[in-house]
Amino acid sequence: MTKKIYLAGPEVFLPNAREMLDRKAALAREAGLHPLSPGDLEIPQTNSKRERAAAINAVDEKMMMEADAIIANLTPFRGIAADTGTAFELGFMCASGKPVFAYTNVARDHSGRVSDLYGGAVAYDAEGRLRDPNGIAVEDFGLADNLMLHAGIERRGGVLIVGDAARDALYTDLSAFKTCLAIAVEKLR
Repeated sequence: MTKKIYLAGPEVFLPNAREMLDRKAALAREAGLHPLSPGDLEIPQTNSKRERAAAINAVDEKMMMEADAIIANLTPFRGIAADTGTAFELGFMCASGKPVFAYTNVARDHSGRVSDLYGGAVAYDAEGRLRDPNGIAVEDFGLADNLMLHAGIERRGGVLIVGDAARDALYTDLSAFKTCLAIAVEKLR
């Protein structure tokens, strides 16, 4: 039986969303998986924006329940960290006990991106904790994103592939996705 893979990521927000979702789905099919993508939603008619949001959430969660595993795009989106919706989806799949895989197209680790956000004005305190200019602790584990995402994936036997795409190709470069997909296919056998 063909395994179903949920493809999570911020691609749904891109101007070329359909193209990117179709490219990822085609690669998943070529690898022998059945792709499930939030971009393929059929949302029932609603009466308000709030109802539409709830309907989208319900359809997404139904697809995740049907999926056998997830590949999540954790490339930082609208800030220094992964898209919050993608982080939710990854957590949902972890809590469901399903295999989880992820990738990012940014090689700079999480604490490095926090440092960049503050123009390098982060420093270690007397106890050896990295802190931002406001005195707030910064995770300093050398991980691609928040420890709950990165360590959560690895603790479950998944992988987080770290790519290094050009700035203008952060959401279109599929090199790290292809590597992640190949590993997922092997582990799902």
